[in-house]
Amino acid sequence: MNRTDRLYALVDELRAVSPRRRSARWLAARFEVSVRTVERDLSALQQAGVPIWAEPGRTGGYAIDASATLGPMAFTRDEALAVLVGLGTLRRGPFRESAGTALTKFLAVLPREDARRAAALAGRVHLLEPEEEDTVPTQFAAALRAGRVVRLVYRDRDGVETRREVEPLGSVGRDGTWYLVAWCRLRDGVRAFRGDRMVRVELTDERPTPRALRPQDLRIPTGVLRPVVDHPS
Repeated sequence: MNRTDRLYALVDELRAVSPRRRSARWLAARFEVSVRTVERDLSALQQAGVPIWAEPGRTGGYAIDASATLGPMAFTRDEALAVLVGLGTLRRGPFRESAGTALTKFLAVLPREDARRAAALAGRVHLLEPEEEDTVPTQFAAALRAGRVVRLVYRDRDGVETRREVEPLGSVGRDGTWYLVAWCRLRDGVRAFRGDRMVRVELTDERPTPRALRPQDLRIPTGVLRPVVDHPS
């Protein structure tokens, strides 16, 4: 059994016996690997956000919170592939960390054979990307979701740095470049800030009065602005 299959199997085993525990020694014997390998695998799952905890001592072991995990999901093969490809497209840019852990969790809750097939199919899909990756601060995502005023140190196309206080309104991605759309207090209007030009991002405690973002405020000369999720009317 390769490591990917073993990670799925560990989650399945712990979910099946929850809330009881399995010791690392028992799991090592079950999957015919060393105790150290099992502990490393469980640590990787924990770091990915899978709710596994350890209880020390002779009667201790590892357990999973089954109520906080999803059971097997009835995704079709194409649906599972679409989820994996979608998350894979986010592995560069401001959502890269969350996309990585979400991918691990998604595979962990699929039935093992479904996960294996989906991963094999996704391995046939490739993305053609620039050799040099635009560096976008991880705080970009926090600024988008926090609902608070953000202080930016921003470098424009000419390399000039300015300090801004902005009220995040949304985000736009285009050709691998991500923009934070916000009301800029310095310019007294809506502006789009490129993630790779953000030198520093600092969240404040101030929660501004909500503003409505209209597509016409963005002044996009070409292309069609499409929401990631269509909200019901």
